Order: sequence, then C-alpha cells, then structure tokens
Amino acid sequence: MYWLGLDVGTGGSRALLVDERGQVRCGYTAPHEEMRMERPLWAEQRPENWWEAAQAAIRGVLKEAGIDGGQIRGIGLSGQMHGLVMLDRDGNVIRPALIWCDQRSQPQVDYINRVVGKDNVVAFTANPVLTGFTLPKLLWVRENDPASFERLHKILLPKDYVRFKLTGEYCTDVSDASGTSMFDVVMRKWSMRMLQALKLDPGILPNVVESPELTGTVTEEAAELTGLKPGTPVVGGAGDQAASAVGNGIVKPGIVSCTLGTSGVVFAYMDRPHYDPEGRVHTFCHAVPGKWHVMGVTQGAGLSLQWFRNQLAPGKSYDELTQEAQASPCGAQGLFWLPYMMGERTPHLDPIARGGWIGVTAKHTRADLIRAILEGVAYSQRDCLELIEGLGVQVEAVRASGGGGQSAFWRQILADVFGKRVVALRTQEGSAYGAALLALAGTGPYNSVEEVCEVAIEEVSVTEPRPYESQLYQRGYEVYRALYPSLRPIYSLIHQLT
Repeated sequence: MYWLGLDVGTGGSRALLVDERGQVRCGYTAPHEEMRMERPLWAEQRPENWWEAAQAAIRGVLKEAGIDGGQIRGIGLSGQMHGLVMLDRDGNVIRPALIWCDQRSQPQVDYINRVVGKDNVVAFTANPVLTGFTLPKLLWVRENDPASFERLHKILLPKDYVRFKLTGEYCTDVSDASGTSMFDVVMRKWSMRMLQALKLDPGILPNVVESPELTGTVTEEAAELTGLKPGTPVVGGAGDQAASAVGNGIVKPGIVSCTLGTSGVVFAYMDRPHYDPEGRVHTFCHAVPGKWHVMGVTQGAGLSLQWFRNQLAPGKSYDELTQEAQASPCGAQGLFWLPYMMGERTPHLDPIARGGWIGVTAKHTRADLIRAILEGVAYSQRDCLELIEGLGVQVEAVRASGGGGQSAFWRQILADVFGKRVVALRTQEGSAYGAALLALAGTGPYNSVEEVCEVAIEEVSVTEPRPYESQLYQRGYEVYRALYPSLRPIYSLIHQLT
C-alpha cells in the first residue's frame, strides 16, 4: 500500500509515494512552463499546464515505482499559495492565473485598506492585505479585465484546481485559504465581513476543510488520464509552506523550519494565533487541525540563485555553483546581495523593492557574486527568524529543507548567520512529502498528523554555528539591515521609470 503526495510548485509538479511508515518509496517531477512576466513584477502561469504536469508526474511515479493506481490508498495535495485561478460555469479556466509573486495589485491593496480599513482587515483575517495575496488579484481583474470577471463562477488556488480536475469538487483547506485575505484565520472560515465590504459574492469561493479531511474521490475521467484508480480518496492537503512544515515535523513547539525553495520561508508552530502588529509575518491556520502557524517570507530566495544560473551561468548545476562559492571567503569580500527579485514581504512589505549586489569592486570574482547571494538570502531569512522570536516563539533548532536546505554549504551559512543549530532530516522532500503525510493521516492507520510525524520524521545531521564566522556575520547583518532603508527612496524612482 502507498500514499501519494502531489505538490503543484512554481517550476514543476512533484509526485511522491510513501509507505505506511511514511518512508519515501519513489518520486517523479514534471516541469511547468516558465512563468509569464509581461511587465516587471507581473507573474502568470496557465492552470491547464499544472494539470498537464500533474498527470505526467502521477503517471511517471507509478511507472518508476512499478505499481498501478489500485495500490494507492490516499492522495494529498500541496501547492504554491495565493494564486488566482478563475473558472466559468463549465469549469473552464477563464484567464492565466496571477501567481504568488505577482506584484501588480498595489492600487487594489490601497483600495481594500481604504474601504475596509487597515485595522478591520487585520481584525477580519488576522493579517494585513498584501499584493501577493489572492483578494487584491481578484479585484485587479474586476477593474482591469471586467469581461473575464463577468464570466467568473468559482475561484480556486493552484493545488485546488488540480483537485477539481481529479475529483470534480470545488474545495480548499484552511492553510491555503488563510493566504487569500478572504479567510477568518481565527475562526477558520471564510470572512463574510471582508466579502460584504468589497461587494463580492461568497458563492465564488470553494468549500473549506481541515487538511487531513476527505474532499472527494478520483473520477473515472481523471483515472483514465493519470493511471489512478477511480474512487481513490483525496484529502484537503495544504498550502506549500504548511505542507512542507508537516514534512519537516513542525507540528509542536520549539522547532522552526527554514525552507529554501523559489521563495524562502521561516515557519513556526503555534497553539493559538499571535500577530505581528505591523503585519511583517503571516499568521495562518496550520495543516494540523485546530492549530496555527506564523511565517516570514523572502520572495526571492532560491529564485535569486536560479536567476543567476539562468542568466549568468547557463548549463551550470546548483551544486557546481555552491561549490564555486566556497572559493570566496566568509562575507564575500564585503559584497552584499539584496534578494528582492520580486519585491519583498518580510520584513519590508514592499512590492517595488529591487534586488542587486551592493559593494562590487574590480577585485570581486564570480565566486564572490554567488556567495553573496547565499549570504544575502540567509540574512533575509534571519530577518524572518528574529521577528518570529519577537512574538515569543522559542527556537531550539532550525530544520532546513527545500533545494537550498540540501546544500551542506548553505546550511553552514544559515547556522553561522542565525547563530543556531541547523538540522537536516532524512527526507528532504518538502511540500510533496508533507502532502503525502497528510494523506496518510487522513486515510491511513493513524489518529492525527502529529502521530504520523512522530513515526516518519528523523533527524540525520546537525550543523553547529561557528563562533568566528558567526561574529563576522553579525557585523555583516548590521550592514545588510542598513541597506534597504537607504535604498527605499531609489526603488520608488526606479518604479516610476518602469
């Protein structure tokens, strides 16, 4: 017997099989098309391509494992958060989805704050509204593409579009719904007060459930396309960060995760909701029923290294780039990288912030450029960690995951910058793994998500902070923190040009 986790990421969809003990048995990734960026800070993808990739990933993992769909007991879904998928009455996609890193909707954020009131937004949803969230994207379409808005029947989040194609059901889970600015995070239900204030029909929203709950079963048509068995149960699943946290065992106090994927997220468990008064970190429902989490987000974490590879080192692998970076000394010879490739969330809440190197001299090498990227992302993640600790969250260790977390070199930089132990787990599969564990919790022989994690999660290595390097990075972090306030007026001037 196997359980399937499917993660609808930004760059691809990953299918992962686990056994009854939560051990990974096989994985397969199908790539997505490149995101469309028609203007600076715009980002769109075709939901139909996610479904195409999901079919390929599921068929691929079944073939690699040498099994048929009848051996799958349950399916969990995860995916990039905040994306706006618009469907008509026939279930057809109306327009490309505005995804998580799209930053075009600042006028709509201003409108929401004016009409609803900033304090009311936080009271209704436990978070400020941000350009990356789903609601301002929807209002952008209402204002700028009214023909598409008129056809709207349902909105879904990225993973939930794949759920719809698998089961025919319009449904999401509490963790993913938390990132829409339309969800009452404290009461774990849609916020009618937000919808009424903005004259939005509640009927456009999907049903919402806790993450391990059953949402539907695989249809005959989806079974034909994927190789799955009709009637296979599909649970709620979670947004990528909550799912990744389950995969990292962040289901109890004291342990924090740092996930370095396209974005970078520092994530902590909470028994009850706590808020940052300035909204610099997000307070969302956890994938653990009845629990919450707080997270800080670096928009352009792994994206920074991906951009460098694609534009300046084509053909190089990430391992080759991090190997090259080791030729540069701690601190990259005074070079700093600001990872604001798609604006920034934590701690600046600035959709027009721009990335770049600061301090370049003729002496600097490509190794310095790469190391500065790794260090800049680590500094940005420390911003997140410090805010979370400021909410009273006790941090005993940081569990690293995602593509960046698989690099021992990057983990050492994180440990030195954080001044804390950084732990690696046996399974580094992130969101797809968490989705599979949620399927196991909902349809397997366990009573809770916590019980599944107790069985499945295993630490395999610990990276300790080094005193000398940590001291150097403390001084570097002070410089890093001074850069954004100095450059903020320049970002506005650049934005006006573009």
